[in-house]
Amino acid sequence: MAALLKKIFSKKEADEKKPDINVETKAVVEKVKKDIVRKKLDKKKDLNAFKILLRPLITEKATDVGALNKYEFLVSKQATRSEIAEMVEKIYGVCPAKVNIVRSIGKKVRHGRKFGATKAKKKAIVTLSAGDKIEIYEGV
Repeated sequence: MAALLKKIFSKKEADEKKPDINVETKAVVEKVKKDIVRKKLDKKKDLNAFKILLRPLITEKATDVGALNKYEFLVSKQATRSEIAEMVEKIYGVCPAKVNIVRSIGKKVRHGRKFGATKAKKKAIVTLSAGDKIEIYEGV
Protein backbone atom coordinates (compact mmCIF):
# COMPACT_ATOMS: atom_id res chain seq x y z
CA MET A 1 0.00 0.00 0.00
CA ALA A 2 2.82 2.38 0.89
CA ALA A 3 4.58 1.65 -2.40
CA LEU A 4 1.39 2.51 -4.29
CA LEU A 5 1.07 5.83 -2.45
CA LYS A 6 4.70 6.66 -3.21
CA LYS A 7 4.08 6.11 -6.94
CA ILE A 8 1.02 8.37 -6.90
CA PHE A 9 2.77 11.17 -5.02
CA SER A 10 5.95 10.89 -7.12
CA LYS A 11 3.87 11.36 -10.31
CA LYS A 12 2.27 14.51 -8.89
CA GLU A 13 5.69 15.91 -7.97
CA ALA A 14 7.00 15.14 -11.47
CA ASP A 15 4.01 16.94 -12.98
CA GLU A 16 4.65 19.98 -10.77
CA LYS A 17 8.27 20.16 -11.92
CA LYS A 18 7.26 20.71 -15.58
CA PRO A 19 7.92 24.28 -16.76
CA ASP A 20 4.89 26.51 -17.39
CA ILE A 21 4.21 27.42 -21.00
CA ASN A 22 3.00 30.96 -21.40
CA VAL A 23 0.05 32.00 -23.54
CA GLU A 24 2.18 33.38 -26.41
CA THR A 25 3.98 30.09 -26.84
CA LYS A 26 0.65 28.25 -26.92
CA ALA A 27 -0.61 30.60 -29.64
CA VAL A 28 2.50 29.99 -31.76
CA VAL A 29 2.12 26.22 -31.34
CA GLU A 30 -1.56 26.39 -32.41
CA LYS A 31 -0.64 28.45 -35.49
CA VAL A 32 2.03 25.93 -36.48
CA LYS A 33 -0.46 23.08 -36.05
CA LYS A 34 -2.97 24.84 -38.33
CA ASP A 35 -0.25 25.38 -40.96
CA ILE A 36 0.63 21.68 -40.82
CA VAL A 37 -3.03 20.72 -41.26
CA ARG A 38 -3.32 23.05 -44.27
CA LYS A 39 -0.22 21.52 -45.84
CA LYS A 40 -1.75 18.08 -45.37
CA LEU A 41 -4.94 19.30 -47.05
CA ASP A 42 -2.89 20.66 -49.96
CA LYS A 43 -1.41 17.23 -50.57
CA LYS A 44 -4.73 15.44 -50.22
CA LYS A 45 -6.14 15.30 -53.74
CA ASP A 46 -9.48 13.59 -54.14
CA LEU A 47 -10.31 12.34 -57.63
CA ASN A 48 -14.04 12.82 -57.00
CA ALA A 49 -13.33 16.49 -56.34
CA PHE A 50 -12.61 17.01 -60.02
CA LYS A 51 -16.01 15.52 -60.90
CA ILE A 52 -17.66 18.28 -58.86
CA LEU A 53 -15.30 21.20 -59.55
CA LEU A 54 -14.86 20.91 -63.29
CA ARG A 55 -12.57 23.91 -63.85
CA PRO A 56 -11.98 27.47 -62.70
CA LEU A 57 -13.55 30.13 -64.89
CA ILE A 58 -10.98 32.53 -66.27
CA THR A 59 -12.93 35.42 -67.72
CA GLU A 60 -12.64 39.18 -67.52
CA LYS A 61 -15.48 39.39 -65.02
CA ALA A 62 -14.03 36.58 -62.88
CA THR A 63 -10.66 38.32 -62.65
CA ASP A 64 -12.31 41.60 -61.64
CA VAL A 65 -14.22 39.85 -58.87
CA GLY A 66 -10.96 38.14 -57.81
CA ALA A 67 -9.90 41.45 -56.26
CA LEU A 68 -12.79 41.02 -53.80
CA ASN A 69 -11.44 37.58 -52.83
CA LYS A 70 -14.08 35.75 -54.89
CA TYR A 71 -13.31 32.95 -57.34
CA GLU A 72 -15.56 31.39 -59.98
CA PHE A 73 -15.67 27.70 -60.87
CA LEU A 74 -17.65 25.69 -63.40
CA VAL A 75 -19.25 22.88 -61.39
CA SER A 76 -21.29 19.75 -61.98
CA LYS A 77 -25.04 20.28 -62.42
CA GLN A 78 -25.80 18.02 -59.45
CA ALA A 79 -23.30 19.65 -57.05
CA THR A 80 -24.54 21.26 -53.84
CA ARG A 81 -23.08 24.17 -51.88
CA SER A 82 -21.69 21.96 -49.14
CA GLU A 83 -20.03 19.60 -51.66
CA ILE A 84 -18.46 22.53 -53.50
CA ALA A 85 -17.11 24.01 -50.25
CA GLU A 86 -15.68 20.63 -49.23
CA MET A 87 -13.97 20.08 -52.58
CA VAL A 88 -12.46 23.59 -52.64
CA GLU A 89 -11.01 22.84 -49.21
CA LYS A 90 -9.62 19.48 -50.37
CA ILE A 91 -8.07 20.76 -53.59
CA TYR A 92 -6.84 24.23 -52.67
CA GLY A 93 -6.48 23.88 -48.87
CA VAL A 94 -8.59 26.95 -48.00
CA CYS A 95 -11.96 26.96 -46.29
CA PRO A 96 -14.52 29.09 -48.17
CA ALA A 97 -16.54 31.59 -46.17
CA LYS A 98 -19.46 31.56 -48.62
CA VAL A 99 -20.57 29.73 -51.78
CA ASN A 100 -23.05 31.24 -54.25
CA ILE A 101 -24.43 29.25 -57.18
CA VAL A 102 -25.60 30.53 -60.59
CA ARG A 103 -27.47 28.23 -62.97
CA SER A 104 -27.82 29.16 -66.62
CA ILE A 105 -30.04 27.21 -68.97
CA GLY A 106 -29.04 26.34 -72.52
CA LYS A 107 -30.28 28.66 -75.25
CA LYS A 108 -31.54 27.73 -78.69
CA VAL A 109 -29.23 28.93 -81.45
CA ARG A 110 -29.29 28.84 -85.21
CA HIS A 111 -26.39 28.75 -87.64
CA GLY A 112 -27.79 29.25 -91.11
CA ARG A 113 -30.30 26.48 -91.75
CA LYS A 114 -29.09 24.37 -88.83
CA PHE A 115 -30.59 24.56 -85.36
CA GLY A 116 -28.85 23.72 -82.13
CA ALA A 117 -28.54 24.66 -78.50
CA THR A 118 -25.84 25.86 -76.12
CA LYS A 119 -25.07 23.81 -73.05
CA ALA A 120 -26.66 24.45 -69.68
CA LYS A 121 -24.06 25.47 -67.07
CA LYS A 122 -23.77 25.77 -63.33
CA LYS A 123 -21.10 27.97 -61.83
CA ALA A 124 -20.10 28.56 -58.23
CA ILE A 125 -18.78 31.84 -56.87
CA VAL A 126 -16.62 30.99 -53.87
CA THR A 127 -15.86 33.76 -51.36
CA LEU A 128 -12.80 33.31 -49.14
CA SER A 129 -11.98 34.98 -45.85
CA ALA A 130 -9.62 37.98 -45.82
CA GLY A 131 -6.29 36.16 -45.39
CA ASP A 132 -6.84 33.26 -47.79
CA LYS A 133 -5.89 33.11 -51.47
CA ILE A 134 -6.12 30.63 -54.34
CA GLU A 135 -3.44 30.53 -57.04
CA ILE A 136 -5.54 30.07 -60.19
CA TYR A 137 -4.24 32.67 -62.62
CA GLU A 138 -0.53 31.84 -62.44
CA GLY A 139 0.86 30.78 -65.79
CA VAL A 140 -2.18 31.98 -67.73
